[in-house]
Amino acid sequence: MVPGPCGVAIRDRLGHLTPQDEQVLRAVGEHQGRLSSRDLKARCADGLGHGADTWAARKRELTARSSSRIAGAITKATHDQWALARRCQAAHMKTLEAGIRTLRHRLSLPVGEKGTKRAAGGYRSRGEWFRKSRRLAALEDRYSAAVADWQAGRVRVVRGGKRLLNTRHHLTRAELTEERWRERWEAERWFIGADGESGKRFGNETIRVTPDGEVSIRLPAPLAHLANAGHGRYVLASRIAFAHRGVEWADRIAANRAVAYRIHLDTGRGRWYLTASWQRPVVKTIPLEAARARGMIGVDTNADHFAAYRLDRHGNPMGDPRRFGFGLSGSAGHRDAQIRHALTRLIHWAVRVGVAAIGIEDLDFTTEKTREKHGRRKRFRQLISGIPTGRLKARLVSMAAEHGLAIVAVDPAYTSRWGGQHWQKPLATPHRKMSRHDAAGIAIGRRALGHPVRRRTAPPPHDRSDRAGHRTAQAGPGTRGREGTRPPATDRPPGGPSPSGTRKREPSAPNTVRDAPGTQQWVQDSLMRTG
Repeated sequence: MVPGPCGVAIRDRLGHLTPQDEQVLRAVGEHQGRLSSRDLKARCADGLGHGADTWAARKRELTARSSSRIAGAITKATHDQWALARRCQAAHMKTLEAGIRTLRHRLSLPVGEKGTKRAAGGYRSRGEWFRKSRRLAALEDRYSAAVADWQAGRVRVVRGGKRLLNTRHHLTRAELTEERWRERWEAERWFIGADGESGKRFGNETIRVTPDGEVSIRLPAPLAHLANAGHGRYVLASRIAFAHRGVEWADRIAANRAVAYRIHLDTGRGRWYLTASWQRPVVKTIPLEAARARGMIGVDTNADHFAAYRLDRHGNPMGDPRRFGFGLSGSAGHRDAQIRHALTRLIHWAVRVGVAAIGIEDLDFTTEKTREKHGRRKRFRQLISGIPTGRLKARLVSMAAEHGLAIVAVDPAYTSRWGGQHWQKPLATPHRKMSRHDAAGIAIGRRALGHPVRRRTAPPPHDRSDRAGHRTAQAGPGTRGREGTRPPATDRPPGGPSPSGTRKREPSAPNTVRDAPGTQQWVQDSLMRTG
């Protein structure tokens, strides 16, 4: 059972800002962004030697230039960013290990040796063998450097994003001017955010949003002269009205519960946005047996669609397969919207048919994206690299929790192969076209229900009778002997087996005179006369 979401984030536009408002927001973002950059540099310099004393020292230094609450928000964001860099470093080392292991295996085989389904063979030529040996040396050098950085606690972080930094060298390809890139780069490095505080007025003392939507910011000490309200605060002219989860947000601030806020500028649209987020109690998932009680929907994740099939609690397919398509081309926002739309249709269908859970594959392509494993299969590597498995699972879990649906993650091994082998052909009809993806959805659903993927043995091939031993396809998975032959129909006593293994058929009641047994006595009516 996949645990439910533990946080909520909503966003609304800060519209109708005056030029003075935008000037103040830019000044606050630049000032606090510089403080955040210096703090991140200090944290990376500490490395593994970081402790509570160094954290307190950094926070005291930032407090003199801003405020205690702003310093706490900056140091917390710095630690989260450093921890994320460490996790990415560990994933990079894992990828290098997978590539080195594959290269060493293939280089140890003779040139031209064919591979198997489970392991790749040798390289095709001596030239390719030589080039791969040089790549092995390069990967080993990278791995040694990564291990040294990991042991020393060194991480490499770019505030604003490494991708945006590299875009500076390809402005023509990105269709950006230097001025537009500079504006975007500076906006990404700003820091206008504050963590929530339970017990404080409206749940946040630094960035405060009242129930009627008024937004005010507590300015840092060097910018206190820009305040237009008491206690060093600046009140924006914009009003906030959260359309999504607005009632839940209003309940939290009315009870003075913690709500964190972040303000950022979308340079492409020229709009300012306010994001509110808060933690929520971890949603307790229902027991696995309760999730299986009303059946399951098995979902096979593909590069351009979700293939879903509904199953009852016994693992039998119901109805026709369903497909929910999406596109992964275009910008990141467009791709994210496509995934949300497909998941919304999937969840609405699950609610409509009345199931309690959705079964998905626990996909992880970390070791599958290396070119050492798939060689020249460049399109396949691009295919699996384009599937947003992490974002998909996070979206599905959070969206399903709002509709009372549980998520069951299963092992993805051989679901497409076994689904196509056991379910594709039997369910195909002239009016129902079954694909391997549809059959994989059945395999995933059966695995989530606790049933084996394969279908039970079909009846005997001779005449589907007891002569070759009947095998049932309707017995439950817990029934003993469900895969065995049915006892012969003999003249056994009621409730017990036959003493002899011979088949004896009792005489049946006749339907016509011709079927009557020869032992029956016929009596002629005395009034019947024949002429």
